[in-house]
Amino acid sequence: MNGAHSLTQTLLANGVDTVFANPGTSEMHFVAALDDTPEINCILGLFEGVVTGAADGYARMKDTPAATLLHLGPGLANGLSNLHNAIRAQSPIVNVIGDHAIYHRQYDAPLTSDVEGAARPFSHWVRTTANADSVSHDTAAAVAASLTNPGQIASLILPADSAWNSVENQQEPEKAFVPAAGIPADDIIEGAAAALKKAKNPAILLGKNALREIPLRSAGLIAEATGADLLCPNMVARVTQGAGRVPVKRVPYATPAAVDFLKDYDLLVLVGSKAPVGFFAYPNRPSALTPPAMHVVELAQPRHDLTASLQALVTAVGADTAKEATTSALDLPDL
Repeated sequence: MNGAHSLTQTLLANGVDTVFANPGTSEMHFVAALDDTPEINCILGLFEGVVTGAADGYARMKDTPAATLLHLGPGLANGLSNLHNAIRAQSPIVNVIGDHAIYHRQYDAPLTSDVEGAARPFSHWVRTTANADSVSHDTAAAVAASLTNPGQIASLILPADSAWNSVENQQEPEKAFVPAAGIPADDIIEGAAAALKKAKNPAILLGKNALREIPLRSAGLIAEATGADLLCPNMVARVTQGAGRVPVKRVPYATPAAVDFLKDYDLLVLVGSKAPVGFFAYPNRPSALTPPAMHVVELAQPRHDLTASLQALVTAVGADTAKEATTSALDLPDL
């Protein structure tokens, strides 16, 4: 087994079975290993921006990472715009970025670049694997980093010789250790509950991992008990909506509309999100979209388990006796 096969086997052992690829010469051993691993679905993208954009979309819909395969620093650079979008969407992605063989770097070939330096502003985790024996460990670490709440970008740089050299100490593919996400301290949960009970016109702003069906049910129960409106940021990865689902209101994009939308709320509880700000600065318009008199309380940060955090708030506001939250009705068009 060479390093490239170790990479594919470790990806597969950790549930990563889709690769969006735009490879070059340095990645041919990885491509060959993908051909030898039919359980992995490898999809060719004709431009690196398509590759990173597809991985972002895949993660938004499945909440699990795909891998990308990119060619050296220039190939990575071509895909960075959509990696920026993926960071903002809190999408889990494992980038595999080929590089020159370690011994070849000293010759400063035309495509030599600082791949780590290019990756760092658009990644939460970056590592260059040193040799074929390190590939499985580093790949598992990359998958674990991508799955760390709320979802992260992990960039593993694979020198060509780390891919083509044989693994000397063959073992079973290493499994990713993903740190468990906790919930806020009891006093924070109780403080948010007290603020909701006291507010006259409260709202709850839900971040990415609170906008799935199960946490939305809990948020709906809290809304029923406290009279709070459920909101989500204008730019959010995905919202579970439709008939039978708890509805949320999206904060408008344009600054004047957003300021008007938020002006009557006296409390904003943040659940895995931050207080809304303008997409750009404009003369004589505020950057912060919340009114100055609004009380802003952070229940949970994106790193927390938002499903468990909302369930704890359900209990704290006394909403756990409610049978169900209000959901959207089925609204079919006239035929």
